[in-house]
Amino acid sequence: MSDLNTQSAKSSPHACPFRVAALQMVSTPERDRNLADAERLIAQAAADGAQLVLLPEYFCFMGYKDTDKLTVREPYGDGPIQRFLADAARRHKVWVIGGTLPLTAPEATRVLNTTLVFDPQGNEAARYDKIHLFNFEKGEESFDEARTIRPGDTVRTFDAPFGRVGLSVCYDLRFPELYRRMGDCALIVVPSAFTYTTGRAHWETLLRARAVENQCYVLAAAQGGKHENGRRTWGHSMLIDPWGEIIDVRDEGAGVVEGNIERSRIDEVRQSLPAWRHRVLS
Repeated sequence: MSDLNTQSAKSSPHACPFRVAALQMVSTPERDRNLADAERLIAQAAADGAQLVLLPEYFCFMGYKDTDKLTVREPYGDGPIQRFLADAARRHKVWVIGGTLPLTAPEATRVLNTTLVFDPQGNEAARYDKIHLFNFEKGEESFDEARTIRPGDTVRTFDAPFGRVGLSVCYDLRFPELYRRMGDCALIVVPSAFTYTTGRAHWETLLRARAVENQCYVLAAAQGGKHENGRRTWGHSMLIDPWGEIIDVRDEGAGVVEGNIERSRIDEVRQSLPAWRHRVLS
């Protein structure tokens, strides 16, 4: 894993509340249908006042087989999914964190599972390639992302108007050292497609832990429901504050989770319990 690489927009933290939204989806094996569903939810969130919108992992495609994602992979910098994200950000004048999409990898048999961030002008602000790859075997459930995904190796953050945003994806959530390397974040985002089994057991616990130990907001956008490919995902997209309290949550089905990022709340928590300042190891 290489050193922290921070990509910055021309902005600085300020005291005004900043409204964010996580979009929950139940994505299908049809890319264009998923993009249409995402557009509807982005428009809904923007109409409700959201200034930053987070999409879930695999928002654009969930195929019948792991290798199906190879059919919709795009070269970095161009493709219908990337154009959709940039256009949506520009059209609705919001920051769009594009869940993940499959980008071309050096190997023909694998892709990069990539988060792209676009600012309200539709310009790319950051890119993160998922580092930790999910592997789970229990009964009939079998997952090994390394078969079709090439791992990333670089921690990524970007600067939003309210402060630093740390980028992570799904299985990354289980590795707290990743988040420590992001530095002082106001918000951590976690686009995900947690399985029903692992989500029911650990999802909320892990999300709240990341918020508490980093004393910042955590916004998680999940896949949530029974998919056409037969897979069932846990859902429970949520926004959590720096004290670990859930501001908003959606159990299952497509929809929007919303709330405000307030610098004063971060400052209040860190002043009353200065754990962030008391860190010894780095």
